Amino acid sequence: MVCLAILAGAFVGASLRRILPSEHMSEQSRNIVNVAIGLIATLSAIVLGLLVASAKSAFDGRNDEIKQSAARLVLLDRTLRQYGPETKAIRDLLQQLTQRRIDHTWNTAKPREHMAIVSEDASSSEIIRARLWDLSPSSEAQRWLHARALTLTAEIEHGRWLLVEGDQSSIPRPFLVILASWIAVIFAGLGLFSPRNPTVYAVLFICAVSVSTAVLMILEMDQPFEGFLQVESTPLVSAVDEMRR
Repeated sequence: MVCLAILAGAFVGASLRRILPSEHMSEQSRNIVNVAIGLIATLSAIVLGLLVASAKSAFDGRNDEIKQSAARLVLLDRTLRQYGPETKAIRDLLQQLTQRRIDHTWNTAKPREHMAIVSEDASSSEIIRARLWDLSPSSEAQRWLHARALTLTAEIEHGRWLLVEGDQSSIPRPFLVILASWIAVIFAGLGLFSPRNPTVYAVLFICAVSVSTAVLMILEMDQPFEGFLQVESTPLVSAVDEMRR
């Protein structure tokens, strides 16, 4: 849609060139239009840079949360393993929940379904915590490991709810609409004074595709569990492999 809007702006500019009087196409008019286009181009570059930075920050934040969650899962599994064989059922449940999250979020989840799965996993943490409360530590070491396991469980649950609450888009859609309109105005000015030849048309088309691709990347980074640009499941996969050892 952004690409079409930009190309439409260039087409409007080229069409206006045919109907405007010759005095409107003078060198003085061209200079004023170039200054105005330069101002809008500067504003567009600033807004585009802010949107890219915001989307990249949100994408990196989700990626870091996945890594932290994987690290805490491994630590919880090792803590339960050190506690004793009576925690094997809890460890098996933890492994099953982690594998389920990987399968449903990255392999089989439909759009917008992954957050419902994360919510269910956060609720499942309450089951693990309830089973931890059923344990009866018999030594000082087991009491310390028991307290550590409860702390890790709370941190894992906290991280999962952060993913749920942070699923809201960090990119205001009005920003994208305004940005697309500014770029369309820029291309309208380019089409107004550009000569009519295949080279100019090809350059304008390539520029329109390039700008629209940048907007596409912003939207992709803003939705890290959907589309072709997703956060990696490698940390969680490595955590499951570590649990199975």
